Amino acid sequence: MKFKTSTLYSTHIDSPLGGITLAATDQGLAGTWFDQQRHWPDTRGWQTDDAHPVLRQAAAQLADYFAGRRDRFDLPLDLSHGTAFQQSVWRALLAIPAGKTTSYGALSAGVGNPAAVRAVGAAVGRNPISVIVPCHRVLGADGSLTGYAGGLERKTALLELEGAL
Repeated sequence: MKFKTSTLYSTHIDSPLGGITLAATDQGLAGTWFDQQRHWPDTRGWQTDDAHPVLRQAAAQLADYFAGRRDRFDLPLDLSHGTAFQQSVWRALLAIPAGKTTSYGALSAGVGNPAAVRAVGAAVGRNPISVIVPCHRVLGADGSLTGYAGGLERKTALLELEGAL
């Protein structure tokens, strides 16, 4: 993923599911990636800033989430780095509550294009803000666990943490 901004700030945190890189722009949180996750962004030129206010908020809220003290996030998000279609899918993911799941087909219908199941799947897979924009809550039509850029083990763990499995 290439970001369209000149300045990205980042930090790295630990979680029960492995290390996570957080990234923010001046507009908000722009990324959360597990170590060794697929679709890793080009981080050249990013500035490490452990004190960045959005990154600190994201780190604290993720710690609360993994400890079972939080089931939703209250952070400014910068989703502007995808196409208009990807952004619409990522915004639709935000409407899936913790403890619930949906299918790619239902998500496609929700964004107004029920025939675009594969395109929706591709957009879900490119979600740059793992966990916080909850792409892990999307399952196959038969309820099966399908691909997750962070790995199916992490997807399973996230859904178990939320009580969805």
